[in-house]
Amino acid sequence: MTTLLAACAGPKPGSIAPASGTAKLPVIVNAPPAQHPLSKDIPATPREFRAVWVSTVANIDWPSRRELSSDKQKAEAIAILDQAVQMRLNAIVLQVRPSADAIYPSALEPWSEFLTGEQGRPPQPYYDPLQFWIEQAHERGLELHAWFNPYRARTTQAKAGQARSHVSKTMPAVVRQYGDMSWMDPGEPQAMQHTLNVINDVVRRYDVDGIHIDDYFYPYPIKNSAGTELDFPDEAAWNRYLQSGGNLNRADWRRDNVNRLVAAIYQQVHQEKSWVKFGISPFGIGRPDRLPPGITGFSQYDKLYADVELWLARGWLDYLAPQLYWPIQQTPQAFKVLYDYWNAQNLQQRHIWPGLFTSKIDHTEKSWQADEILNQVDALREKNGSGHIHFSMVSLSQNRKEIRKRLAQEKYTSVALVPATPWLENTNIAPPQLQWNEEQKLLRVQPADPENTRWLAIWKQTEQQWQFSVQPASKLTIDLRKDAQQTPLKQVVVMAVSRSGQESLPAKFSLSAP
Repeated sequence: MTTLLAACAGPKPGSIAPASGTAKLPVIVNAPPAQHPLSKDIPATPREFRAVWVSTVANIDWPSRRELSSDKQKAEAIAILDQAVQMRLNAIVLQVRPSADAIYPSALEPWSEFLTGEQGRPPQPYYDPLQFWIEQAHERGLELHAWFNPYRARTTQAKAGQARSHVSKTMPAVVRQYGDMSWMDPGEPQAMQHTLNVINDVVRRYDVDGIHIDDYFYPYPIKNSAGTELDFPDEAAWNRYLQSGGNLNRADWRRDNVNRLVAAIYQQVHQEKSWVKFGISPFGIGRPDRLPPGITGFSQYDKLYADVELWLARGWLDYLAPQLYWPIQQTPQAFKVLYDYWNAQNLQQRHIWPGLFTSKIDHTEKSWQADEILNQVDALREKNGSGHIHFSMVSLSQNRKEIRKRLAQEKYTSVALVPATPWLENTNIAPPQLQWNEEQKLLRVQPADPENTRWLAIWKQTEQQWQFSVQPASKLTIDLRKDAQQTPLKQVVVMAVSRSGQESLPAKFSLSAP
């Protein structure tokens, strides 16, 4: 089993019918729409989280290799973002901290060697890759979620030496060697605080839409030459815990360490910026004592010390992206059964956006067919799912077995907004004002609340259909020149969309046919 592949360090166990009364106006969308609460004569706004992980570790997705010039790094980033737009995705989950390093300027951790070939060396000519990704993503109507590995300190793919500002040099007492990799010990309070500081630094300084952590808490177990599983070397932290009067057993203590990190990230992110989503992408199988009949496999609860069910029950996250990296027909890890399982654990009604193993489409004998991923998208929609994330971008960029083309043509036939997260900012957003420039055929938009307006959701109505689009709130004009030359428009409807995804009431502008 491979989860997030080397991005998390390598091998491991058609159209929707229109609303009643609008039979002549089919809605060109292919995502499950939320019921539009605002106006009966406007179609439901299509909502679906369509995201892709972009891995920086080992240069899986970006940059394609170390030591690229800044201009080439930027060109590759733009190519990825443009492909995402062409597919009608709406979010990028970018790995910004592969192994206690950074793809952005940081006073806390060194530059990643996966950018420049040398840990601690900035890109040349100098630029801020994370800021570049955020600006370019938002300009294209895409959310940007910053993805952190919580505790990994060195990967097997590392080639360069570690910089003086790396945690292995600044806090060597919290770093453990486990096999051929290095890890910060989750039982060390200083290690946890360092990770919290790193995440909060990004939330504070960057206009990210989400904070994302993956499935690495305690590392996946390794075995010695005799096949015996090796325990993680956290004796020092464990003994201090016992000496302080702690009464949990070792497994529960480890889970408590991870629980406290997750709860602290959730609280800290929202104290800094209430609208920023916090998501986690754990291994796809839950607690052994709760699994549905017939489901078997690796126990993250017992081996990674990840009590995901507790996090959902307490509402310590805004979205869960369980890595459901198995085919639909694989009974011991049945895709649909596991999806239902995670929904059943979702007591606080958070978003469940599973990870799909799109990179399993490759050129090996064990490759999946593109239909497997297409069928998984259908299966989630049939169960009223509200989104998913592809691992990873390289499979889409390479259009393996035409998966990118087929997703765009068959599943993502219209753009969609990211589902709203109203528990973060449960406030109404006022509708924008519209001003028409007849000579230029431009509709100017004035948001009532510019600071809290992230996107503009736009419906255009012709005699035959409604057409939906999204544009960033930084672009405050809607160009109707092309529309005027094609099928005449009857009206344009614009909704302001807040940073947490909530829509305003519609602002309408009617056009008379020429």
